[in-house]
Amino acid sequence: MQKSIVLLYGIVCYFIGVIGLVSIIAVLAQIVPFGYLWGEGGPSVQPIAWNVLLVAVWGLIHSGMARPGFKAVITKMIPTAAERATYVLVSGVTSIALTGYWMEVPGQVWLVEQPTLVYLLWALFAFGWAFLLASTFAINHFDLFGLRQVYLNFRNQPNPPLSFVKRFMYSYIRHPIQTGVLIGVWATPSMTMTQIVLSLGFTAYIFIGLYFEERDLIAEHGDSYRAYRKEAGKILPKFGK
Repeated sequence: MQKSIVLLYGIVCYFIGVIGLVSIIAVLAQIVPFGYLWGEGGPSVQPIAWNVLLVAVWGLIHSGMARPGFKAVITKMIPTAAERATYVLVSGVTSIALTGYWMEVPGQVWLVEQPTLVYLLWALFAFGWAFLLASTFAINHFDLFGLRQVYLNFRNQPNPPLSFVKRFMYSYIRHPIQTGVLIGVWATPSMTMTQIVLSLGFTAYIFIGLYFEERDLIAEHGDSYRAYRKEAGKILPKFGK
């Protein structure tokens, strides 16, 4: 019964995590307006300061929960199989809150009106998010989103750590998921003052988070990861030896 509950929990977390990611893409694609959860109005605060606070809290939660120390603590309170699903759940909820309670800021940073360039930028935008999704499947999408762990737990099977992957885009870029995000948050024909804080915040989060992530990867994989750092670029692809 407990394993069935953990499995159901993991499935629910997966879909909430996907909704959170879609909410970010939707507001950046201008399909859904920023601040869609406010309704008629919002708080009487300085909007830029509020948005900076939102993205800072979002980044701290995402980066903090990914650290081994936090994982060691949380698995004392929940089943180990549910740890990754819980991260995905919190990621989804905080992403929905981030975009839903974001505040509009008047002003335009840049506006591209030449039709060919507009189509090119939207194509690049779509490529960035598609590249992110493809990168999750190049390693193990279902492990990354916590489904593999809860399924193996349900089947009462061992959950060995995944082998170190250097295939497809990972042969040239160490962090292609983050590459996709960076493309997605900057490739737009209409960069508003509303979006610029989000784009800058995500960029800062990625580079700060990667510092700690690479430190953890070196601690886990040692010389094999140090060698990999010489073979592949961090964000931009590195070709050749």
